[in-house]
Amino acid sequence: MSQLFQPLRLGSLELANRIIIAPMCQYSAVNGVATEWHTMHLGHLALSGAGLLITEATAVSPEGRISPSDLGLYSDETEMALGQVLATIKKHSPIPVAVQLAHSGRKASTRVPWEGGKQIGPTEPTGWKTEAPSPLPYLDEYDAPTALDQAGLDRVTEAFIAATKRAARLGFDGIELQAAHGYLLHQFLSPLSNQRTDEYGGPLENRMRFPLQIFETVRAAFPAEKPVWIRVSATDWVEGGWNVGDTIAFARALKPLGSAAIHVSSGGLSPKQKMTLAPGYQVPLAQRIKAETDLTTIAVGLITEPEHAEAIIANGDADAIGLARAILYDPRWPWHAAAKLGAKVIAPEQYWRSQARNHPDLFITESA
Repeated sequence: MSQLFQPLRLGSLELANRIIIAPMCQYSAVNGVATEWHTMHLGHLALSGAGLLITEATAVSPEGRISPSDLGLYSDETEMALGQVLATIKKHSPIPVAVQLAHSGRKASTRVPWEGGKQIGPTEPTGWKTEAPSPLPYLDEYDAPTALDQAGLDRVTEAFIAATKRAARLGFDGIELQAAHGYLLHQFLSPLSNQRTDEYGGPLENRMRFPLQIFETVRAAFPAEKPVWIRVSATDWVEGGWNVGDTIAFARALKPLGSAAIHVSSGGLSPKQKMTLAPGYQVPLAQRIKAETDLTTIAVGLITEPEHAEAIIANGDADAIGLARAILYDPRWPWHAAAKLGAKVIAPEQYWRSQARNHPDLFITESA
């Protein structure tokens, strides 16, 4: 029996299997507002048979967007548009949908990747002044961010709370907080980007303080019966930076606050990072965090083959696997994995006749 296709609980939310569609930025919003592209993109993935769909990084404020084309949840207009996308998904698919709430910090105000991804200066028409724990730019040639003072920290906190309440009104099934890939909460965690001398900087306990506060406030503002969890970069891949030992301490601090899981990625904070890419290169990070914290753990990163995903779960290295580029390339990846592993997968009845003759019982035909 395939372990990848066994159910998994995130708090009180039960997933049909352990395949999670990870957040993937689309850079296709207009002033933070979801467009028809989001309906097509997310709706397509909602028919994949995965156990959970997580939206792309969704900014809690305009200045928290990575680019001017990033998705947001910070106004009635952005809430209404994202609500329409979610309603369409819910009408046609039983897949649970979570929103990833994010603030980009010093990595905000950039061009979209296919235009080079470089920073847009604050004096340029579509740019703005970024904000961060310390006035340290991501690249030396970038405009330095404004260091957040207490009023700024309070403003960011309120933005996360407001976005959480909007997510609750819309009916999202869970919230993932983005504390990975060099964005604001990660910037507070890492000593490379956080050089504060107040209670939010210096020793590990202080650097964890603001991300933990954000988690607590989001957890308190979201329905208690729905899960909240966090995504982390387990290491900066830079000497003297954030590392897996720090991540374990952070995970242990999150656990009593009610984190339903930890989604383990890596890197993104510094252009000096040095990593060796290979299939499953981040899985050992997830395995160690799971072993030392017993938190439900999601592994991600160049997991492309069903047999590999199955082995990760069967060996106990993680509780679930995240798919990103692999499911963009093959939006029916869970179907194909189920066929290879002798499992069943939820599919819309309109597609039942597509079952291959050698896999006639692939689809779960009862309503989920």
